[in-house]
Order: sequence, then structure tokens, then C-alpha cells
Amino acid sequence: MAQALISGRGALPAAVAAEMEAPLVCTLMGNMPDGLEPEIIFRLEHLGSLIETLTSRGIREVCFCGAVSRPEIDIAQIDAATIPLVPVLQRAIQPGDDGALRAIIQVFEGAGFTVKGAHEIAPILLPPVGTQTQVLPDGAIDREMRLARQVLAEMAAIDEGQACVIRADAVLAREDARGTDAMLADLAKPRSALMPPADDPFSWVMDGVGEVLDEAADWLSGEAAEKARRKGAGGVLFKGPKPGQDRRADLPTIGPATIRGAARAGLRGLVLDAGGVMVLERAEVLRLCDQAGLFLTVREIL
Repeated sequence: MAQALISGRGALPAAVAAEMEAPLVCTLMGNMPDGLEPEIIFRLEHLGSLIETLTSRGIREVCFCGAVSRPEIDIAQIDAATIPLVPVLQRAIQPGDDGALRAIIQVFEGAGFTVKGAHEIAPILLPPVGTQTQVLPDGAIDREMRLARQVLAEMAAIDEGQACVIRADAVLAREDARGTDAMLADLAKPRSALMPPADDPFSWVMDGVGEVLDEAADWLSGEAAEKARRKGAGGVLFKGPKPGQDRRADLPTIGPATIRGAARAGLRGLVLDAGGVMVLERAEVLRLCDQAGLFLTVREIL
């Protein structure tokens, strides 16, 4: 069956393309993938024409993968074939991703295409259930996972983010539209670099004092002391798809950069939702975890 890969940015499209047989690679303008040369670069305003092109070339199956920046729609650029899809384009530029992705999938299905998820085409990217790192999860992880489940469900209700960082009973961070790497970078900053909110400086100071006292017994000197000065110290990254999410698009992904970010933030480990998070360069990811003393475990979070 002739296939097309509708790609965005990052390393995921190339990894998925490697598991396909000569796919037609189509990329949304401004979102070039790493290590993959698209044959067609299209504008969202020409989505209808893209569908016509795929149909004329015998494409019957499509896969969406890769990060995409929310585009600005230029009304003057909308072509005749795309005019009937204007309501979909309007949804595509609204906050939140899940509704827009579902609508676009429905457009392709309505045009006669079978839409496959990246994990269906490249199941090798889904890690097995369990722990493959040298460091194993500690006893606190079950309690933290219960809180993470609640937080991820709350985030899904407002269609924002697929990851959070938990330590004991505290939510250290929630992923926003900037992504996991940005969240981890914020957590890697020293506490002294964090400014109190203008409306409640006293509460911020007391929270900071509490965090330092909680960690003082565990983080005494050397590298541990440096990690303790980071806002993410001792936290665990939980990552998984939104409950009820159509997993054929925007399935969460991690790679070596995620592990480096987690290590810089002073986290102690990562928990991925079983069957719901793809891992790029798995061998390197596990090597980096072992090098940094992080655990990585795959469990059913949601």
C-alpha cells in the first residue's frame, strides 16, 4: 500500500520513515524534520490541494508525526481546494492541540485515507514494560504515580501538556506548550534564579524554605549539593498521552535530550506510560540514564 508521511520537526519522522517502504514525505512549511528530505513542502492553506495530490499519486495510507508549531493562517493564501476545510483550519490555530489533530485526521479519513499512528508503523519505538536501567525505582514512586495520574488528567481536561514532574506530594512542574525540554530547563535553574510572583512573595519564600529543609538531610555535599540547589532536585518525570487521546497523532516521545535535561534538573528518574510514549535512540537513552544515575521505568500510569 502506497504511504505518505506527513511530518513535522525533530528526529521522530526519520525514525518512522526508516520503518516504511519508500514513503512520500510531506512537510508543513517551517517545520523541517531532522535527517529527512521531504518531497513535498506544503502550507496549511493548501491542505485541500495536498489531499488531491496524495490521491492522484495513489496514496492510501498516511502517518502524522513530528513537532509542529501552531501556524498563522493567511486568508489570502487559501486555495480553492481548501476553502471547504476553513472550519478545520480555524480549529487548528486555537489553543490546545488534541481537537485540531482529531479534526485533521477526520478530514483525511473522510477523503478515503487510512491514518496510522507512528507507533503502529514503528512499534520498535515503544519500550517494553519494566525497568531496564541499572538504578531501580524507589519506594516513593507508587505514591508519586498516583499524584501524577491526577495531574495529567487535569492537564488533559484543558488540553495542555503530556508530562509533569512530581516529588513526594509536591507538583514541581507541568509541561506547557513549550514542551518537555523547556520544562526541564526551568527546573535546572538554581533556586536563587527564580523570582517570586509579584502578588505573593511571602508564600514563595516560605515554599522555598520548606523545599530546602526537606532536602537538607538527603543532599549534603559535592554534586548532590549542587543538584539540591535546583528546583527539580529529587523529582520524577512522568510522561504519557492524554486520557482518551487519539494515539495516531502527537503520541509523546523522549530521546537523549530528555535524559540530559532530566540529569541537569537533578531528577532521580523517569516513568513512561506503557504503550503511550515512544523512545528514540533507546540504547543511548539507557546509557545516559545509567551514567547519570537515573532510573527509567515503563508502567501503566493512565
